[in-house]
Amino acid sequence: MVYFVKRKFLFLFAVLVLFVINPLFAQQRTMTIRLASLVPENTAWGQAINRMAADWSRVTNGQINVTVFHGGTAGEESQVLTLLRSNQIQAAVFSSMGLNSVVPELMAVSYPFLIRNDSELEEVLRRVKPDLDRRIQQNGFVNLAWARAGWIKLFTRTPVITPDDLRRLRLATGTDDPQMIQAFRLLGYQMVPANTTELLFSLQSGRIDAVYSSPIFVAGSQLFGIASNMSSINVAPFMGGILMNEITWRRIPDRFKPALLEVSRAVERDIEASIASLDNEAISTMVRHGLRIVELTPAQTQVWFDDTDGFESRLIGGASPIFNRDYYMMIRNILNDYRRGR
Repeated sequence: MVYFVKRKFLFLFAVLVLFVINPLFAQQRTMTIRLASLVPENTAWGQAINRMAADWSRVTNGQINVTVFHGGTAGEESQVLTLLRSNQIQAAVFSSMGLNSVVPELMAVSYPFLIRNDSELEEVLRRVKPDLDRRIQQNGFVNLAWARAGWIKLFTRTPVITPDDLRRLRLATGTDDPQMIQAFRLLGYQMVPANTTELLFSLQSGRIDAVYSSPIFVAGSQLFGIASNMSSINVAPFMGGILMNEITWRRIPDRFKPALLEVSRAVERDIEASIASLDNEAISTMVRHGLRIVELTPAQTQVWFDDTDGFESRLIGGASPIFNRDYYMMIRNILNDYRRGR
């Protein structure tokens, strides 16, 4: 009897050692999060993502580790989204186009020539981000960070001042961006689908005459050597975001989540500050190497706005509108109020 009691005591003591003296089993277990990004590691985005990965490990005492697949090694955005849905990766960095696939309402933010400058974009995002976050969550994801990634600009062989100037040129767009291809075709532009890796060759061969893209990308790809004119007008804001699938977010202990979100928001602020600086630096560098900025007057700029307004019913109307009508109207109303100084 004494022997039995002693063995029982030793067993209970061993259990106490395992569950009390050592860290809790749940705390000992680590989680690895695979994060995919199309952006090269040596860019502002890539460096910020690396900092986020290190900080996530730091604030969780090493219990959450992030493995980053930079530079599109996990595939194009459509492929990454499929991997994210199936939990083969757990988080990803998306551009505006990738985010549009998750929450189509966001496409209205990219409506050409609708949002005109940084202050207008900031006001629109302040008003619509809570709803967009909610819609993202309804679709099975958690939005860790938004980031404004600069403005899309027009880069052309010959100076472009009016919409009709651009309509005479062959304008390249990404092959994975069918909605924007359709939108610009409705606006009367000659759209030529082309992969980003083909753009320089397409310009050199004369297949295309113009591209719309971010100054950072155009500078890095040396496209301005041929498309050597940049119109001063902003075509549309370029957005980025970091999403995690909800199944992974639920597995993360609640005690870590506030710190992880704070790290992600800090990354958001860092990226926005870096992109603004890099955008200006890219334009200055291109100007030093021959880029000509076509400065439009307020009257010339207004022509673009009026021209696009004439196609509104076709872009947001019909049975299959390109842009969500309700979201477009909400953004337009926000902008109208903002421009009136309300």
